[in-house]
Amino acid sequence: MDQIQQKSLNALEPYLALAKSASAPKAATQVISQAISASNTFIFAELLQSPNIQALQNAAPEQAAFLTLLQIFSWGTWKDYKDTTDLPTLSDAQALKLRQLTLVSLARTPHLLSYEHLRKVLELPSSRALEDLVISAIYAGLLTAKLDTLAQRVDVSSVAPLRDVKPGTVPQMISIFDDWDARCASVLAGLETQVKEVRTKALKKRRRDDANEKAVAKLTDDKDSGKGKAVGKRGVGEETDEMDVDDIGLGLRSKNAKRGGGMFKGFGKR
Repeated sequence: MDQIQQKSLNALEPYLALAKSASAPKAATQVISQAISASNTFIFAELLQSPNIQALQNAAPEQAAFLTLLQIFSWGTWKDYKDTTDLPTLSDAQALKLRQLTLVSLARTPHLLSYEHLRKVLELPSSRALEDLVISAIYAGLLTAKLDTLAQRVDVSSVAPLRDVKPGTVPQMISIFDDWDARCASVLAGLETQVKEVRTKALKKRRRDDANEKAVAKLTDDKDSGKGKAVGKRGVGEETDEMDVDDIGLGLRSKNAKRGGGMFKGFGKR
């Protein structure tokens, strides 16, 4: 559980105890008034569920109005308060808190955070009043934000989980989550298909590269083998030529020897 959420629940504890003994409608309205005025109380669902508080539905209109007021503080906005007639007048502390809670609800929609829009929705007289409200909400831990005075905008980076869920909105929330889940599943399926296609293309490319490498290697081997045979043939030819030349030399020497022998032979006779 978020720290500020736990802090708010702890701050509500005394009023939950008071509500148990507030059997009279007037006492129940006093508990509500005190709870929405206290500092650090921003979650009111448990107080709303208290039997003595729920009993205000059957009380006089001016007392039942306190139950409606508590519901607005629980999940409503400043506009809800202004649009609902016959509600109790808010004290300064209550008005500040309801505006802070409204700001928390608006902070979830970035395009609604311009100075102009916030001043209009929160009914604040000036930009300075709006900035003071935002700063008070930041110090209360309701949100994390920065004031962009140049752009006249509130830049919110995080919001505390402090608004209660309005009755009847759970089915709508489930529908939203189901739709989100379906979109996520569709995106994941698309990604898986793309990954499979990429892997298939990569495998085909690798096979082509391997085939090309084998073909190049075979051509290189064939070329090298061809060169060896050519050299061998030239070597044999050269040796044959040399043998022919030697044979010719020997023949010439044999003829000269015969001729020389005849000459010497005649010379000896003389």
